[in-house]
Amino acid sequence: MIKLYYFAGLREMTGKAEEMADLAGQTVGDLYGWITDKYPDMPISSVRIAINEEYALPTDVLQDGDIAALIPPVSGG
Repeated sequence: MIKLYYFAGLREMTGKAEEMADLAGQTVGDLYGWITDKYPDMPISSVRIAINEEYALPTDVLQDGDIAALIPPVSGG
């Protein structure tokens, strides 16, 4: 199982701060697809995913116990 954390506006969009997903052995690209299927209104093209506190590539393979953080675009002034 993979633990997902949603930050900022993604938390409001999903209605939760975290959840578990059975995606061990699949890629980060598969995780993007899973999120798109579950939350079709999420602007996934602008979301970055970090696995175990490091930004991930779509080809990275997820391992059981990984922690995925979904990070929306950040702006500031």
